[in-house]
Amino acid sequence: MRAAMILRGLVLMVAVLCLPSLLAATPLTVAKVADGLREPWGIAFLPDGRFLVTERRGTLTLFPSGGGRGGRVEGVPDVAASGQGGLLDVMVPRDFATSRRVWLSYAAKAGRGAGTSAGFGRLSPDGTRIEGFRSVMRPAPQPGGRHFGSRLVEARDGTVFLTTGERGQGTLAQLTDGPEGKVLHFSADGAPLTHPAVERAAWPGLYSMGHRNIQGAALDSKGRLWVVEHGAKGGDEVNRVAGGQNFGWPLISYGTDYDGSRLGSGTAKAGLEQPAHYWDPSIAPSGLMIYQGDLFADWKGQMFTGSLKFHMISRLDPDRGFAEARIALPQTGRVRDVAEGPDGAIWFLSVTDGAVYRLTPG
Repeated sequence: MRAAMILRGLVLMVAVLCLPSLLAATPLTVAKVADGLREPWGIAFLPDGRFLVTERRGTLTLFPSGGGRGGRVEGVPDVAASGQGGLLDVMVPRDFATSRRVWLSYAAKAGRGAGTSAGFGRLSPDGTRIEGFRSVMRPAPQPGGRHFGSRLVEARDGTVFLTTGERGQGTLAQLTDGPEGKVLHFSADGAPLTHPAVERAAWPGLYSMGHRNIQGAALDSKGRLWVVEHGAKGGDEVNRVAGGQNFGWPLISYGTDYDGSRLGSGTAKAGLEQPAHYWDPSIAPSGLMIYQGDLFADWKGQMFTGSLKFHMISRLDPDRGFAEARIALPQTGRVRDVAEGPDGAIWFLSVTDGAVYRLTPG
């Protein structure tokens, strides 16, 4: 047993030391916290260290703080669990101790199609049920099962951001009368907060537009909103989002269409925002965490996003021009979400293993 543990530690150290110099001398320990999950999608922590995990098929599970066997939470909304849709993100607001609110984002059935939706309810005292769940937006029905987004982020003032995808129809990202390819903004009570820079006839809550498929979102230490979104063939982006901005999809892109043809008018156009960073080739980024803890003191302020394509976690240093290091371990298979735990550890969801893992210094 001891020999196996030592070998495991050596394997992890070799995996880390083989990465670019940003990670040289940063051995890591990875521990499995929970398993038996089917397409885990989002993770969020309660103040006491327990954590919630969503599974795309429509299951929400509450796990004890140390991990192990969790209990299913009833009362979640009906979801359209098809293609990329289903039960998606989960977010626990800072006032949970008094409000007991839990926010969920999901693909909802609508007519003959489905659309992204979100809402919140109250977690029962025994943690077994979401009570009084209320949707805060109506889904806009579109055919197919692609590009629902979607992440939930609480702003410093307690308002909530919801990200969406353009449902595989790029033109929708440039229309203001629908929620596709947008960042939407809501009050803590779910009222839409349309940004003043957006035209009055816009979809309620519209904050920014021109996004393709945002599957990661987080605040930095200054309270600014950052997102990561999928490009097509190349052109995955990191964007810092402010209200009223248009990020250009599909009018501009650093990628090409899947058949190799050009997208829009190139990489830039007046009035459209440029990404802070982009990947080519694509890594299919999912989940975003900006580290604020002390456990990895040298990584404070850096960005972590999972890759659904290359089986790794990308670490970006904004202070060094978004220089990238890649954490590639046997456990980083199709990383769907990355989060900072209450203990300062880096937690992530592996779709490949159906598991929750915890990274600490080695």
